[in-house]
Amino acid sequence: MKDIPFELIEKVQAGDQAAFEELYRACSSFVYTVTLRITRNEQDAQEVTQDIFLKVYHSIKRFEFRSAFKTWLYRIAVNSAISKYRAMKRHLSVSPEQEVDIPQEAVQGEALEAQERKVYFEKLIEKLNPDQKACLLLREVEGFSYEDIARTLGIPINTVRSRLKRAREALLEIGSAIKT
Repeated sequence: MKDIPFELIEKVQAGDQAAFEELYRACSSFVYTVTLRITRNEQDAQEVTQDIFLKVYHSIKRFEFRSAFKTWLYRIAVNSAISKYRAMKRHLSVSPEQEVDIPQEAVQGEALEAQERKVYFEKLIEKLNPDQKACLLLREVEGFSYEDIARTLGIPINTVRSRLKRAREALLEIGSAIKT
C-alpha cells in the first residue's frame, strides 16, 4: 500500500464522502490481504474488511498523525481479524488434527514446489495462537520492524520479542514433528 497523503485523510476527517471512497480504493486490497492471512477464509476476510472500513469511517477523526496511517490501519485490521479468527475457531466443530490433507497432484515444475512450500508454511502458521501469528506475519511477511509491530499491535516491544521467539520455537517444534 502506498503512503496516503495527509490531505486526503484530513478531507475524510472533515466528512468528505468522495475522499473516503478514494481512501477505501487505495487501502481495501491491503486490508483484505492482511485479514485473509489471519482468518484464512475469503468470505471472513471480505466481511472483516468491510467491518474495518466501518470502524475507520467512525474513528478516523481520532487519527492524530502520530504514526503512519498504514500503521494505524494495520492495527485495526490485525485486531479485527484476530477477533474474527478467535470467534471462528470457537465455532468450528472440526479440530485441526481432523483436517484432510490437500491431495498432491502429479504436476512438475517450480510452481508446484512453491505451492507446496506455501501450503506447508500455512499449515505451520495455523498451529500458532493468533497473537503469535500476528507478530510473525507482521515481521516475516510484511517486513515490519519490532518497533512498528509494537506500535501496530499496541503492545510493549519486549512482548513482540517474546511472541516472535515463542512463535519461531513453536514452528521449529511443529515442523520437526511433521517431518518425523
